[in-house]
Amino acid sequence: MHELDLVGLRCPTPIVKLNSEVKSLTAGDEVLVVASDPAFVPDVQAWCRRTGHTLVAVERDGERVRARIRCATV
Repeated sequence: MHELDLVGLRCPTPIVKLNSEVKSLTAGDEVLVVASDPAFVPDVQAWCRRTGHTLVAVERDGERVRARIRCATV
């Protein structure tokens, strides 16, 4: 599983960096994203709907959010 640390970044940078990271992955790969932006959860949900990737899990840990995303077939 790939990991992407986006802590401290604010909208829209977390989604921009996630989108860039996913381009280097293949279908079925998963990425674990850690972010602290309060808007990250609704942003990543919308991004997954728009791009076809699967939001497997979202967990909150204080001010941080961990999101596991599975890459879609391209």
